[in-house]
Amino acid sequence: MSGDIGFATATRLVAALRAGEVSSRELLDHYLARVERLDPAVNAVVVLDEDRAAAAARRADEALARGGPLGPLHGLPMTVKECFEAEGMRTTCGAPVLAGHVSSSDADVVARLRGAGAVVFGKTNLPIWCSEGQSFNDVYGVTRNPWDPARSPGGSSGGSAAAMAAGLSGLEVGGDIAGSIRNPAHTCGVYGLKPSYGIVSSRGSVSSLPGALAPQDLAVVGPLARSVDDLELALDVLVGPREEETAWRIELPPPRHRALGEFRIAAWLDDPWAPVDGEVAELLEAAVAGLERAGARVERRPGPAPLEECDRLYRSLLMAAISGGVRDEEVTGIEAALAAMPPDADDLGPRHMRGLVQRHRDWLAANEARAQLRRRWAAFFRDYDALMCPVLSAPAIPHDHRPGGPDVRTIEVNGQTRPVWDLVTWVGIANLLYLPAASIPIGRTRTYGLPVGLQIIGPYLEDRTVLELARRADAHLPGFETPPGFD
Repeated sequence: MSGDIGFATATRLVAALRAGEVSSRELLDHYLARVERLDPAVNAVVVLDEDRAAAAARRADEALARGGPLGPLHGLPMTVKECFEAEGMRTTCGAPVLAGHVSSSDADVVARLRGAGAVVFGKTNLPIWCSEGQSFNDVYGVTRNPWDPARSPGGSSGGSAAAMAAGLSGLEVGGDIAGSIRNPAHTCGVYGLKPSYGIVSSRGSVSSLPGALAPQDLAVVGPLARSVDDLELALDVLVGPREEETAWRIELPPPRHRALGEFRIAAWLDDPWAPVDGEVAELLEAAVAGLERAGARVERRPGPAPLEECDRLYRSLLMAAISGGVRDEEVTGIEAALAAMPPDADDLGPRHMRGLVQRHRDWLAANEARAQLRRRWAAFFRDYDALMCPVLSAPAIPHDHRPGGPDVRTIEVNGQTRPVWDLVTWVGIANLLYLPAASIPIGRTRTYGLPVGLQIIGPYLEDRTVLELARRADAHLPGFETPPGFD
């Protein structure tokens, strides 16, 4: 293969492996050498399993030589987000309490990857319990953005996106409950897919505690990559029921269309509830205008429900989804603090506190409100094939690890101070409604040269429609670029 194979797409690498242009062991050694040489600058790959990976690569090469049946990822070296259990590898989710935990089995997604022939050689960094939009913890330290080490790669799959941008892995798998795949894809200039809720098993993620079996509301597992084709390659491997669920199967429908000009697209590029940075807005408008010139049918309009309505409901359900990690004494403190506040207090803190300690009947009401919203959005997608909108309202932010967490942190947007929670508002639409959504790179900002992504949201279970539109749009956009110093 010509050029640096570290930046080849997974689709190209799998083809090269099958054609004998490179062996699995050669490709593994290449990535391990890149990790040793380049990862200290970003701290993305925080767990390595070199001996097991070398044995797996050797077996992959031997199987190819025998001419036996090969999986779709046969021989491909790759990494996964650190929260996924992988037999014999450390799995902590960035939590000191799990610092000594070594997995005795594979998460479902890791098992599916290995079953497809992938060589899982390492794991990538994340925030503690996957609970931040940045990627830092007391176990592994801080991950830096390959485009600017003074800035965050995003989170919670920040190590995943940084590894893909820096050419340290052939493919990645992360998780997304609050944009945790699309956020870092946007900030690092790579591709990410949040699948429809429920089509990829999340069992074996220790974002709560090892051994948890019940799926978490809003949360999904999906790929990060250097091309749209790679996202679909990975999705085909990951989708499926749990092993014991023998009475059903998942068969995603084909894309609604194949040509860019056939898609009916709504473009919602800004909103006063979560204002978009001017340079990000310029890139979004330029991307959509370029697609129009290429023949896309685009109507600039908001979604079928106000962004504020979606965001408020999403935050309530998000707080409920993560409340299982709140200790009893913390719940007591939150309830006491709320009792001392006016019942109609509507600041960020009180809203999130109420979400964390809401009663089950309150959750049922919120869930019904979500069902009503999902019906409105389903009607919207009868008239439109997809919605294009921002991923985040800003590019990669400077590292901000101040105590107090996201509730006390802020960002600057167009000279105004905004809550850092603005960074989950646009991505939260798809999480709230269980919809598939992709982030694709559309260029870099004028001032600092930071990557920006475009979000494509589609109808429930129509992940292939999202991917096909992303593929057709990507042909008219800048696509993946190599960060300086990593080529």
